[in-house]
Amino acid sequence: MGLIAPLSGRAAERQMNSCFRTDSSRQDKNAGIETIITALGRDHQFAWAMTTFRNALINLSLLAGAIGGIGLPLAAQAADTTPAAQLQRFGAEAGAPGNAPKGQAFFNARHGGEWSCSSCHGAQPGQEGKHASTGKKIAPLAPGSNPRAFTDSAKVDKWFRRNCKDVLSRECSATEKADVLAYLISIGA
Repeated sequence: MGLIAPLSGRAAERQMNSCFRTDSSRQDKNAGIETIITALGRDHQFAWAMTTFRNALINLSLLAGAIGGIGLPLAAQAADTTPAAQLQRFGAEAGAPGNAPKGQAFFNARHGGEWSCSSCHGAQPGQEGKHASTGKKIAPLAPGSNPRAFTDSAKVDKWFRRNCKDVLSRECSATEKADVLAYLISIGA
C-alpha cells in the first residue's frame, strides 16, 4: 500500500476546514472524512479504519435516537419536576388550588366535542389508555401508577396544549389544568 502525499501548512488546514463547511451542492456525503485523511497523509489502512469507525458512530447515534426513551430505566428519563410542583405551578397561575372533584368531572366530560380526556386515557387514568383514533397504547396518566407522569415540564406543557386543543378546541386554563392534575394525583396506584 502506498502513502497518500500529505499536505503541509496552510493548504492542509484549508482542506481540513473545507470538509466542515455546509455546502448544499456537495453530493458526496463522505467527502469530509476523506479530506481529513488526505490532509493527514495516512495510508489506506488508516483510511479504512477511520471510515469504519465513523460508520460505527453513525449507526450508534441512529440506534440511540431510535430507542429515544423507549424502555429505558427511569433514571435515564428527564425528570426536572414533580407532579406536586406542577400542581403548585398551575394553582399559582390560577390563583386557587386544584379541585380534584372538579378535575374528575372535567376529565370525563366531552365539552361539546367528540372527545373527552377519558376517551384516550380511560375512565380509570391509573390504568393504561388507548388513543381513540390510532389505537396506540398510552401509559397510565395518574402519577400513582406511572412514576414518570408529570415529571418533565416541557412534556407536561406540550401534552396539555395538544390534548386540550383536541378536547376543547382551545388551550386549557390554569384552573382547568390544576383541577385535572389534582384529580390525577388523588388517584392511588
